[in-house]
Amino acid sequence: MTILQTPRLLLREFLPEDADALARVLSDPETMRYYPDPYDRAGVEQWIVRNRERYKNDGVGLWAMILKPTPCGADTPFGSAQGKLVRVPAAPSLPARTRVSAPHYELIGDCGIIRQEVESDHLYEIGYHLRRDYWHQGLATEAAIACRDWAFQHLKADRLISLIRPENLPSRRVAERNGMTIWKEVNWRGLPHYVYSIEKPCGDGSEPALSGVEGPRPGGA
Repeated sequence: MTILQTPRLLLREFLPEDADALARVLSDPETMRYYPDPYDRAGVEQWIVRNRERYKNDGVGLWAMILKPTPCGADTPFGSAQGKLVRVPAAPSLPARTRVSAPHYELIGDCGIIRQEVESDHLYEIGYHLRRDYWHQGLATEAAIACRDWAFQHLKADRLISLIRPENLPSRRVAERNGMTIWKEVNWRGLPHYVYSIEKPCGDGSEPALSGVEGPRPGGA
């Protein structure tokens, strides 16, 4: 089930058959350097199982991050050559029985919302993991902002957090671009973590401004 969309991404619930693509993220030592160890195949499959259980129990969880197809070349009315705008000729009509490849949607990571217990408080955490060959393109930030806006609209949450190891500078930068600041430092699962936090905007009682997020409420309602 699709939860929400952004200009470049689609977030949907994990499926068991996502394990191969997700392993390219969670089994990569560089991507998982701030975890105790990368995940083996069994660990990746359990990751999916745990999140599917969260969907049932909490209405949220980490969702598969899917990169949408990018229109280019003959899919757009204009292309470029040597910095100049050039009209691309229209593709010829295809015979009725000619096969056309379906658009390619690629799983490149995950992003979503997990209900966490931190020092006896139950809080919603925004988490994200992105395949290394897609770093430095703003995709993790795009997904995290969309999850923030979705959570404040659909969940009974006045505060959202992200738990991040102090030395994990890339994830900290994503949290900061998501409007979060360091709330406190805790020892969580035996390791020091910064608790980045953002509070729901308050004012006239209306919903906070959204960033073009589309999607259903938890549980598909």
